[in-house]
Amino acid sequence: MKEENTDIQEKPFKPSSPTNRLSFKAEWEYAEAPESTDHISIEDRYGLFIDGKFIEPEKGRYFKSINPANEEVLAEIAEATQQDVNKAVEAARNAYEKTWSKLEAKERGKYIFRIARLIQERAREFSVIETMDGGKPIRESRDVDIPLAAAHFFYYAGWADKLEYAFPGKEVTSLGVAGQIIPWNFPLLMLAWKIAPALATGNTVVLKPAETTSLTALKFAELCRDAGLPEGVVNIVTGAGQTGSHIVDHDDIDKIAFTGSTEVGKIIMKTLAGTDKKYTLELGGKGPNIIFEDAPIDQAVEGIINAIFFNQGHVCCAGSRLLVQEGVADKVINKLRDRMETLIVGDPLDKNTDVGAINSKQQYEKINEYLELGVDEGADIFQSSADLPDNGYFCKPTIFTNVAQSNRIVQDEIFGPVLTVQTFRTAQEGIEKANNTPYGLAGGVWTDKGSKIFRVGQNIDNGVVWSNTYNQFDPTSPFGGYKESGVGREGGLHGLYGYVKFK
Repeated sequence: MKEENTDIQEKPFKPSSPTNRLSFKAEWEYAEAPESTDHISIEDRYGLFIDGKFIEPEKGRYFKSINPANEEVLAEIAEATQQDVNKAVEAARNAYEKTWSKLEAKERGKYIFRIARLIQERAREFSVIETMDGGKPIRESRDVDIPLAAAHFFYYAGWADKLEYAFPGKEVTSLGVAGQIIPWNFPLLMLAWKIAPALATGNTVVLKPAETTSLTALKFAELCRDAGLPEGVVNIVTGAGQTGSHIVDHDDIDKIAFTGSTEVGKIIMKTLAGTDKKYTLELGGKGPNIIFEDAPIDQAVEGIINAIFFNQGHVCCAGSRLLVQEGVADKVINKLRDRMETLIVGDPLDKNTDVGAINSKQQYEKINEYLELGVDEGADIFQSSADLPDNGYFCKPTIFTNVAQSNRIVQDEIFGPVLTVQTFRTAQEGIEKANNTPYGLAGGVWTDKGSKIFRVGQNIDNGVVWSNTYNQFDPTSPFGGYKESGVGREGGLHGLYGYVKFK
């Protein structure tokens, strides 16, 4: 059972003019609407998926996958060692040289299309397992993660036999074996971002999912087997950081694709320095969400909620820094506080839940450390009055006001449902504050002036800038960052570049 943090003392935000607080709980309550789990199947123990079949790990080591909403064990997962990674890479190399690279491009596309259709057919099973394993609300798994994962496979299946149009006037060839390491916040979706373009361009794959969210990757391995994908084309090795290191260090891997923390990304870059391996790194972020006085305020408040509380704030491009023009700051903050009171925090499998469980005990403790740090730094804290479950790792939606640019809660990526609020007077000041961070992944601009959107957007050092919306994704659109937010792009036509070489 988690220990409740009782050290944080709330300091109320004081608006410049009085305002009436809205009460939502007095009018109605939602009846529980839990999603059924009867249709899913989770094995007690999972091996490694190598060369088309599940096998035991060489050293017989396993770790537990925990449901963060109730702290119950879902399954035991194999821990891959160096010997296991060697097997997976050997299987991928054999499949590449003997099978996959020799297939006609249109035949590779058929396999990828088949995978996409199977994801659609098993969408309900995948969404429930994603929610149980990761803690995100079932509405998000059902309506965002799984449909987008299928869409990425459909999209890249279409490119498989059209690379001559993707790279006009150039002759391209595949790289060989791609080593891929994905994070715990969007397990199946990040898998799709990595595997779909790799297969479409003729590469084979060794992928390691995050140790806290391996189940949908292992279910995907079953799906590859059901789709008749040639043995060794996709290999799934599970484990923690050491397993990932074995993949990065392996001499027979041609490409590393990593999504995760900036700290690990820097280590990978140092490891690969001086080698001829290609790599793409999608790392951390501290997204600025800029609200101008002429913005549609109610729409912007919904955008703020979506930007920071979607997936409990476990989003690399989360709009975790709110920048509001002074003239509407009080109004925006008051509306934001009211809207936060409507958010339901609780069982991720309940269809009414807006904010689910923090992914792991380690991340839960990290977020609470930042909450205490924010108070110690002198910021004013406001948390919703939501009731939290007795078990599991849950955090109330939180905003900090009265923060300085130098505060760590403003500069560090917290990766939780925690928002800092700053004000600005001019557009130039807003741009300078937005760029005053080592990150540069994504941000948002809210205004009814198209010219302002273009001027501000062009001057923000972010790979993605949304206008009057936030967290909108599409397989055809590239995604990636600047500065310490990564190297390269995933998604869209740009996502193919990382998996080909030009003759």
